Amino acid sequence: MKKLTLLSGAACALLLIWSCNSTRTGVHDHSTHTETVSDHENIDPHDHEAEHEGPEHGAGHSDEIVIAPEKAEAAGIAVEKIIPSGFRGVIRTGGQILPAVGDEKMLVATSDGIVSFSGNYAAGMKVGNGEPLFSLLSGNIQDGNRIVKARIAYETAKAEYLRTSKLVDDRIVSQKDFIRIKEAYENARTAYEALKPNADGTGVQIESPFQGYIKDILVNEGDFVTTGTPLASIVKNRKFILRADVSQRYYDRLGEITSANFSTPYSETVLNTDSLGGRLLSRGKISAGSSYYTPVTFEFESRTGVIPGSFAEVWLLTSPRNNVISVPVSALTEEQGLYYVYLKIDDSCYRKQEVALGESDGRRAEIIEGVKAGDTVVTAGAMKVKLASASNIIPAHTHNH
Repeated sequence: MKKLTLLSGAACALLLIWSCNSTRTGVHDHSTHTETVSDHENIDPHDHEAEHEGPEHGAGHSDEIVIAPEKAEAAGIAVEKIIPSGFRGVIRTGGQILPAVGDEKMLVATSDGIVSFSGNYAAGMKVGNGEPLFSLLSGNIQDGNRIVKARIAYETAKAEYLRTSKLVDDRIVSQKDFIRIKEAYENARTAYEALKPNADGTGVQIESPFQGYIKDILVNEGDFVTTGTPLASIVKNRKFILRADVSQRYYDRLGEITSANFSTPYSETVLNTDSLGGRLLSRGKISAGSSYYTPVTFEFESRTGVIPGSFAEVWLLTSPRNNVISVPVSALTEEQGLYYVYLKIDDSCYRKQEVALGESDGRRAEIIEGVKAGDTVVTAGAMKVKLASASNIIPAHTHNH
């Protein structure tokens, strides 16, 4: 009995090995194949589509971003409908903001002396008209105190003038001598007052010529200066000059320039010379020395916190072009050198759209490709939409377009 069992097991093993080998060599069991074909014929084609559809098929476009209207309002998201309009040509360059002519005054030493500050002054501080800034003390220098000498000469001449003015009517002093004495008195008075003595009369006082701001202080406490030495510069900050340095390759377009947009390193706001009551002063016709640039200058009023002497990024505006599609610069986002905007599809749906840019005037950017007239573009809060698009908790959008 055991032998029969062993023989049966061996036969089954041989049969199994034969079946596997026949499959490898192309020998098929036709009955099995027929059964498999009939099974495929009985499968519903819709079930086959469902197999490939995936779990999210029919849930909406995968590139759509859903933000509820109330959440969009709370996030400060604003939109603009694209309407083709005029857009001015742009020459982008750099420049500097300078005080206008007459708005800056350099204070110089009116006498030899040692510098003494009248207060704790520093660059940027506001000063009033006639406010004392420095005293020049000369009491310890070789020539002596000029203020004391000038005061003595003045008081002596004044006393002589007052004495002779009472005698001239009695002809005790001749008219000729009186005129000479009066002239000496006037000269001594003018010389003394020109020195502008400080409050205690120990030194020459240097005052602010007008209300403004200290731009630079060029001396230190205790420095010895001679007549004519620059001490400080004061600016009114009422008007400024914007000087843009234009490459010579744009020389043929200088005549088209009419105004400029500009921004400073300390502010993200882009300003316009026209909106600041400005005007074009000159378009440079020559370059200074060996410079490759020609200057274009504008004058504008100080209505903002612009600091004279600061550098600026400048967009020179030239002739306008019509029917240009543009968006505010705030609408753009950048990823690895590519630019995108977000289109609003309906009340709660947005879509990311790659765009090709043309010129930019610092405020708006020309769109060459990617946006068309009638599209609604996110102009404020684009970064909020971008962050929302990266969130994995945003539900899929199910409406049809």
